[in-house]
Amino acid sequence: MTIELVDGKAGTMHISSEDKAIIHQAKFSKSDVVYDWGDALKCSMSSSNRATIGTGCASIQGLDWHITSAESVTISNGSQGMKRNDIICAHYHRDSKTGNENVALTVLKGTPNATAAADPTIPSGKILSGAVDAYMPLWRIPLDGITVGTPVRLFTPRGALWDSVTLERQIWHGPYGMTVHLAKVGMMAFAFGNTSFTYNINANGQTVNETMAAGFLPEGEGTILLEGVNGQHGALSFDSDGKVTISGSMNSGYYFRVCGCWPVK
Repeated sequence: MTIELVDGKAGTMHISSEDKAIIHQAKFSKSDVVYDWGDALKCSMSSSNRATIGTGCASIQGLDWHITSAESVTISNGSQGMKRNDIICAHYHRDSKTGNENVALTVLKGTPNATAAADPTIPSGKILSGAVDAYMPLWRIPLDGITVGTPVRLFTPRGALWDSVTLERQIWHGPYGMTVHLAKVGMMAFAFGNTSFTYNINANGQTVNETMAAGFLPEGEGTILLEGVNGQHGALSFDSDGKVTISGSMNSGYYFRVCGCWPVK
């Protein structure tokens, strides 16, 4: 069978690392990921030959792994008058006989060069295609002669997934007695629903006292459109500092449809 209920009971152990990798890649991405947890795999040089990687959680091609206590790797001595880049990687390996899998830190040593250092080639094995080895680059260690430089991070820690999918809602009290329903998902904000005014409005870019809610400030400029009956319509505009202006001809006693969408800063 090529169809499988991965999370369902089957009467026998049937969930494999391949199942896990397929679902993880489909949900989140095929890219390697380092999460913003623990020390986020921070690297420090405890000596000229010793690099220490802090705690962290990551995923290599959909397979999750973590470090719960700092790990160290050895950096080979540099050569006088030569430059070199070494790359600290997470190395996935599957034993071809037993099928057992593990992840360990390893150092891919670069080729010394008198003028300019280059990164060593990162092997490109694909786990889901059957590769028994795969590498996830984490840090570059530059060497100039026998001097070890500052480690260079090769990834950007990703915040918790919850931060990008949680729905945040708020009722914003705007000018002239209006209220607007706001919602935010990740880095996008939305205005929706219906609203009305307590006073008649006839304005063209009038600055009002009210400011946009702090958590919904736009990256550049945001706009909320207001559509009513009998050709009445208007708009609210606001900048990244929260300053709000209103335009349009709108009378009290009517409902106006609210519509808006903008990226937040």
